[in-house]
Amino acid sequence: MSKFTKEMVDDYAAKLLIGLTPEENKMVLDEFEAIDKTIDTLTKIPNIEKVEAMTHALDDFSFSLREDVAEESIPIDEALQNAGMVEGREIEVPKVVE
Repeated sequence: MSKFTKEMVDDYAAKLLIGLTPEENKMVLDEFEAIDKTIDTLTKIPNIEKVEAMTHALDDFSFSLREDVAEESIPIDEALQNAGMVEGREIEVPKVVE
């Protein structure tokens, strides 16, 4: 199994259009190293390949959905009273993409 390198992380970051500082690159590499160590530990468990995967952490997992009942909504003015920037019935949010 090959280990991740600084160049690989930089290449993936470039493909995802995110720039990483050298410190961030090191942080990513450290995280991958921790994940690799965890996987190595798991593979050393005897007969681990025979264990059936679980979809839930609890064997007795069950759920029931409540009946969907329409309820009265609160007035728009009341819903917007804690919003910072409001224009009419809409909440203004800062631009996050250039």
